[in-house]
Amino acid sequence: MDTFTAIADTTRRRIIELLAAHGPLSATEICSHFEISPQAISQHLKVLREANAVSVEKKAQQRIYRLNPESMSEVEDWAKQFREMWSQRFQALDRLLEARKAKQQLHTNPMEGKEDS
Repeated sequence: MDTFTAIADTTRRRIIELLAAHGPLSATEICSHFEISPQAISQHLKVLREANAVSVEKKAQQRIYRLNPESMSEVEDWAKQFREMWSQRFQALDRLLEARKAKQQLHTNPMEGKEDS
């Protein structure tokens, strides 16, 4: 499973958000933020691990989960492409609206811009 498919699920996105906000967390700490069973959270964590969105480190009896920065960079790069595309579209729309506004002002005030004879 790829990262995009893994984070398509709301619960898994919330897990990613938790790890991004709080840093590495144990499975127990992650579970404490949800009202679903620990087994369900475990399955979500398994999907995130298989998608390489998170990594896990075993410390004594705990499993500590952390974000995989490379995987999140892939998502960020994808989103950046769309942000740039929309930014260009909005800039073009701004230019069009400014041109229409100037044209409308010229029609509303036809003497504007002409020198006195």
